Amino acid sequence: MLLWFFRFIFFVVLLAVLIANVSSDEIAGSEDKWVVWWGALGMAVFVLFLDILTPKKKLSALAGVFFGLLVGMLLSMALAPAVDMITESYGIELIPESIKAIKWLMSICICYLTISIVMRTKDDVRFVVPYVEFAKQSKGARPLILDTSAIIDGRVADLCESKLFDAPVLVPRFVLNELQLIADSADKLKRTRGRRGLDILHEMQSSTVIDIQIDDTIIPEVEEVKGVDQKLMMFTKSRDGRVATTDYNLTKVAQVREVDVININDLASSLKTVALPGETMDVRIIKPGEEAEQGIGYLSDGTMVVVEGARDKIGRDLAISITSSLQTSAGKMIFGKFEKYAERKESGK
Repeated sequence: MLLWFFRFIFFVVLLAVLIANVSSDEIAGSEDKWVVWWGALGMAVFVLFLDILTPKKKLSALAGVFFGLLVGMLLSMALAPAVDMITESYGIELIPESIKAIKWLMSICICYLTISIVMRTKDDVRFVVPYVEFAKQSKGARPLILDTSAIIDGRVADLCESKLFDAPVLVPRFVLNELQLIADSADKLKRTRGRRGLDILHEMQSSTVIDIQIDDTIIPEVEEVKGVDQKLMMFTKSRDGRVATTDYNLTKVAQVREVDVININDLASSLKTVALPGETMDVRIIKPGEEAEQGIGYLSDGTMVVVEGARDKIGRDLAISITSSLQTSAGKMIFGKFEKYAERKESGK
């Protein structure tokens, strides 16, 4: 939107300068006015086509506009003698006022083109001009941007509640849309996880400690890419934030894309684990495990629990004894053995 507004301003300034010069007594009474008209039209069409066909990139700093203007003025000063050289070399007889008008129009077009290119290719300026970089200056704490897995996991809410992350929390609208799709899934397990994520998000919004907001801003660079993960990378860069996730693959992609990422599982692995050997917990067995006599269950946060001696107890709630736990970047696994049926089920037997 800003770029189209700038293009409109370019047209207005170009037309104003053109009319002002052509309307002067020296040019209006001569045949040179058609040379000025057609010259201005040709330059305007050329720079606009070149501008529109140039690949689009984001505007990150107002300094790019001033840098482009400075470069445009320097180029205009360098190319101004070329107009005199062309008129003399080809014997084009123009009055001084016409030559002056052409130089003015050429300068406007060059300044417009340089500003437009810098606005959309600012990331490459440092490669062309060493030690010059238009970096976004962020004030205060960098925002923490949640992905779907971090919201469903739920531990990030406790971390924010404990003020470990003293930063504003953002949830992009496309992440919220994905969370809603999961909550509406036909798969029961996915539907439960999606609804859990929505509940956690509501609790975070109700908290007086957590500064969280749903970001509905439409960013063209984000909308152009496909896939939630790619959108999340572009959104994080545009907000100069950090991604909070439990997705192992997303963590690796963020590192490759040079996006700051906080893996909740890595953070949890550096803290004392909650599931200690010898403790007991209740879990519902959902499916058989890979090994003989193993049954698989899941906690409310999606943690996998592998239970020995529970292969024939699918669909039952068991009280198990924890033998060990494993915390990796890919997630947490708890291993245990069957002790007895959960007490809440005994009364029904």
